[in-house]
Amino acid sequence: MQKVMSITSICPLLKEPSYQHEMISQLLFGEQAELLEETETFARIKCLNDNYEGWCLNNQLAKINPASVFTLKGFINKPSAVAFLNNSPVQLPLATPVYENIDNGHYKLHYPHNNFLPVEGIAANSVTALEIAMSFLNTAYIWGGKSSYGIDCSGLTQQIMKLMGIILPRDAYQQVTKGEAVDFLQAAHCGDLAFFDNEAGEIIHVGMLLDNNTIIHASGYVKIDAIDNFGITNSITGKRSHRLRIIKRFF
Repeated sequence: MQKVMSITSICPLLKEPSYQHEMISQLLFGEQAELLEETETFARIKCLNDNYEGWCLNNQLAKINPASVFTLKGFINKPSAVAFLNNSPVQLPLATPVYENIDNGHYKLHYPHNNFLPVEGIAANSVTALEIAMSFLNTAYIWGGKSSYGIDCSGLTQQIMKLMGIILPRDAYQQVTKGEAVDFLQAAHCGDLAFFDNEAGEIIHVGMLLDNNTIIHASGYVKIDAIDNFGITNSITGKRSHRLRIIKRFF
């Protein structure tokens, strides 16, 4: 199996091998994937952290030397962090993995800072969930985004949980199949995920509960809105925006 890694801050994962096709997810700097197929310009990959498949530009990826060792130290949890790729700075969004310095043949990665959450400091609890979630507040909504430069609803919940050591699938309809159901909103605690459906009963949205009255979610941008047993009420317009289907607990 040939593995590759992202060598840009954000590597867009496209639905099809074309500049015009939609972005369905992203690889953050240093994240790895299995190379499934490649053309002159694009590569079809499967992300190792969530098995998501799509197409990336070849020149945003580096093939991993089988002899290279990637030792995970933690994840970026502070703004304005950088790494150096062949001595050139790379801006790192929140939740980017941080490794021991790497020499991968043509590419050398160096992390000259301590702006990261160490692996041994990862814990899943309501205090940590709140701190992580608030670090994404006011991030712009981007379909397929999963970073502090732009994020979608399931990208937000996936990254929050990742920083607590909990691996979730990429999309909301996949995430809802995990965790334990919480019977009532009144029994929810900070860190529980709330899922929302459409008229056809399909899961189309997810957010993280801050308590049993408020939710943080990516809808236009990452924001805090009110929630009750019927769903979300937009804090600015006062209008209903999403219909509550189920609440799931992961820790």
